[in-house]
Amino acid sequence: MSFGDIFRNSFMEGYVQVDLKSAVICLGSAALIGIYLFLAYRVMTRSTIYDRSVNISLPILAIITSAIILSIQSSIVISLGMVGALSIVRFRTAIKSAIDLIFLFWAISVGIICGAGLTMVAILLSLLVTVVLFILDRYPIARASMLLVVNATDPNADESISAVVERYSKHFKVKSRNMTVDGLDMVFECRPEKAAEFVREVMALPGVSHASLVSHDGEVTF
Repeated sequence: MSFGDIFRNSFMEGYVQVDLKSAVICLGSAALIGIYLFLAYRVMTRSTIYDRSVNISLPILAIITSAIILSIQSSIVISLGMVGALSIVRFRTAIKSAIDLIFLFWAISVGIICGAGLTMVAILLSLLVTVVLFILDRYPIARASMLLVVNATDPNADESISAVVERYSKHFKVKSRNMTVDGLDMVFECRPEKAAEFVREVMALPGVSHASLVSHDGEVTF
């Protein structure tokens, strides 16, 4: 027996015939874990804009990936054709959030693992990722920043306002400065130590007509 025959036999033995029961178990497992990902994404995502399309795509992506892996295992012809077909697919949808990318990759991994018949590994993976995400999400990395919106009738009041902000917040950033003939509008991103006293002192500045301190769910940029 030549080396080519040995390689051909070992290559062909790696493909098994998938029966209906195995296919139902694999696809059902991928669907159930995909629904779990759907619920986990809804609970863990607290962004101001909830992307429902990404959430719906998670269980569907897990099922489709599992079906592809099952097809690749069943026939060498299908596997080679699948490689050629998938190589021309291009996805140009921009992922706006890193957490969306994690869940999409999680769904693909679940589909691959379930398609390979390792359902318990997919379950353990999902539980472990859930625990790690929950712990890291609860870990206090930095205090949430706030937005200070100031309206002043004096166009030259920006220096006095910035001095008060610097005194109450070690780190701050000017997000917006709109100046007109009649006044000045400024927005600061800051983390003041004493919020109530901070706003009162800003309002006490000459020329300041309005001051609002609001929280936001965006990223900390400093």
